[in-house]
Amino acid sequence: MSVDGFELLTEAHDYLLAAVRGVPEDAWGAATPCSEWTVRQVFQHARLDQLALVMQITGDAPAGDPFAPADALDGDGRDAVAQLETALEGSMKAWESVREAGAVPTPMGPMPAQAATAVAALDAALHAWDIARATGQDRPLGESLAERLEAPAAQIVEFVRTSFGKFGAVVDVPADADRAAKLLAFTGRDPLWAPRAV
Repeated sequence: MSVDGFELLTEAHDYLLAAVRGVPEDAWGAATPCSEWTVRQVFQHARLDQLALVMQITGDAPAGDPFAPADALDGDGRDAVAQLETALEGSMKAWESVREAGAVPTPMGPMPAQAATAVAALDAALHAWDIARATGQDRPLGESLAERLEAPAAQIVEFVRTSFGKFGAVVDVPADADRAAKLLAFTGRDPLWAPRAV
């Protein structure tokens, strides 16, 4: 399947923005499928990751460590949405600046622009699912999006898991599970994860 990484990234960014816009104001401290992090931390990680993935293009490191995200917001949910919009606009502008480049510098080494943007899309979409799931939103990772994210997942997840320990172990799912469930499971997420009842 031929995938346009730039279109995929736009769709994943939209998914992430929708999930962040849908966070109830009292849910930012909720637990998430990323067991060590709250919704605030997943948000900060997702925002900073999109900037970190282009920092070798822009020359600007994100103002924070994506892998040690603050469990705090600078303002309220509306400010969070604005901060994310700014980060995603900057990220996409950087990718667009190298659209025609043969190889694009990334933290994982040089990649074709189409492949690199697909990797950024994978990151955004997974964390959109994390946030939506944690806050009770009906925003599933759709089958079409999941199918197009399979290639970047196959390209980087196992490498990142074994080299940096940044994905959990593969979760077992039934052989007849849908594509979204299999993708989530491959990235160490339980597709059936749900917030604990209080």
